[in-house]
Amino acid sequence: MVKEPKKIINPLVNPEEEAFMAGPQTRLKDFKFLIKVMLEFIRGFRMLHFVGPCVTVFGSARFEPSDYFYKQGVKVGQAISHLGFTVMTGGGPGIMEAANKGAKLVGGKSVGCNIVLPFEQYPNTYLDKYMDFNYFFVRKVLLSKYSFAFVVLPGGFGTLDEFFEALTLIQTRVMKRFPVVLMGKEFHQHLFEHIRSMAREGTISQEDLDLFLLTDSVEEMENHLKKYAIEEFGLKRKSPVKPSKLLGESS
Repeated sequence: MVKEPKKIINPLVNPEEEAFMAGPQTRLKDFKFLIKVMLEFIRGFRMLHFVGPCVTVFGSARFEPSDYFYKQGVKVGQAISHLGFTVMTGGGPGIMEAANKGAKLVGGKSVGCNIVLPFEQYPNTYLDKYMDFNYFFVRKVLLSKYSFAFVVLPGGFGTLDEFFEALTLIQTRVMKRFPVVLMGKEFHQHLFEHIRSMAREGTISQEDLDLFLLTDSVEEMENHLKKYAIEEFGLKRKSPVKPSKLLGESS
């Protein structure tokens, strides 16, 4: 069973972001907002610069540890760590916690980009490093910037948003052709049929169906990442870049 929020609350807890998205503001307010966004990007760059090549795992915050997909998330985190990647998630509970937990169980690296929300979202306890983000769009950029692959488990609007954004960036060649794995054939059956109908109608190309792998198998996911991330981009295990004490950086 998945957790239901106790009450419906506007997730835009940051009033500045809510005001920014509402339309034009004064030039001063827009400038102040821009500075805060820039500073959040800089903090994110500093935190994630030394975490090594990552695989980002997306999925619902509402799954409990007893649920099948939570357990699947643990296995996914373990497999990604065995390949030598750092497991990156949104840093919260549910699938995110499961993937981070899987990494820690096998001695892998685990990082999170946590969004500040009034419900559901809080940093899980399996993170080596994490950062709290005030702005959704900053967080989304950083979840993509440091990853060589994306694994998408069942989730809601946010998970699908992240899935389709990765596909869009790859399709338009803004991002290199990193592998995207969609886990859960039965859960995503209707979604997959809709994507195939898009190809039939010509709103996407038939070749775009090859931009992601739909599977239930963690082993198939692992082999897919090995072929299309590690071998495709010539990744090799190496000593991490050391932080600079002069710049006040930490590993």
